[in-house]
Amino acid sequence: MAKGSSLCTTNDSFSGEEGAIPLLDYSKLVSSDPILRSLAIQDLGQACVDYGFFIVRNHAIPGTVINGIIDKLFEFFDLPEDYKHKYDTKDPTDLIRWGKGNINHVSREFVKMAVHPTFHCPSNPHGFSEILQEYTQKVRELGIQLLGGISMALGLEKSYIEKKMNLESGYDFFTANDYPSRQHSENRIGQFAHIDPGLIILIIQNVSGGLQVKHNGKWLNVNLQPDWIFVNVADHLEILTNGKYKSAVHRVVVNNEVRRATLPLFLGPSLDTVVKPAPEFTDDSNPPAYVGITYKHYLEYNNFHVIDGKSCLNQIRI
Repeated sequence: MAKGSSLCTTNDSFSGEEGAIPLLDYSKLVSSDPILRSLAIQDLGQACVDYGFFIVRNHAIPGTVINGIIDKLFEFFDLPEDYKHKYDTKDPTDLIRWGKGNINHVSREFVKMAVHPTFHCPSNPHGFSEILQEYTQKVRELGIQLLGGISMALGLEKSYIEKKMNLESGYDFFTANDYPSRQHSENRIGQFAHIDPGLIILIIQNVSGGLQVKHNGKWLNVNLQPDWIFVNVADHLEILTNGKYKSAVHRVVVNNEVRRATLPLFLGPSLDTVVKPAPEFTDDSNPPAYVGITYKHYLEYNNFHVIDGKSCLNQIRI
């Protein structure tokens, strides 16, 4: 399997290490050549077992779509605060949320939107909704293909996860993070170490660096080319596989010389799907290690808003 290249380093206590990150050639996963597909599926399964994350290249999402959504997000973040404040809410019926923070060493501005099975987006700036809908649909299609490859890597039929998790009605949310430039300043945390709900998370960003993922007790820098996508295993794939795949711990370190945006899309089960260890991954020697609850209940478990995306994995371990 190819490995991601190293593009930048940092120099203080938040510095990550430069290490190999699995690199998946998406064109092989969807190839008409069964040998190439088989090799890609094998690589995909190995990355999920050994790392819990990987980088996707040679996907079919046009650069114009990626650049278009990044431009519109910066336009949104540059809007007057009075406009954005109307989305500063924890009302559980509101499916768009905005916020910002510069406390406890956390520095970022964000907007979160539910995008599937119903689509939600702020009305401004002009054209934001159209480009976001196109972007999230294309990334979602890629994610479904990856989950099909993961199903086959687990020795199951390609549609196993799609059917088991009711992905036709899967609850997906999109988060855009805006990290201002911090030239000539020490590194600081943009987001603390955490794991996330959902099956997989697909992340694109406009500049390399900042994202770090934990592997074997070390923080690895995730260095992305402009057309690469970082994918990590999330809580509900860990639950479904009864711990065979682990939800990846990651964080964000801010010391970027230019303004930085990250665009994670969270692919999840339908809200009413009860997620629990599947019988294919349990037996007398491996009893279920997690309590089964609905995805909606999981997202709201700690009284967080449904699109806050807080993990409660530790609280449902048996």
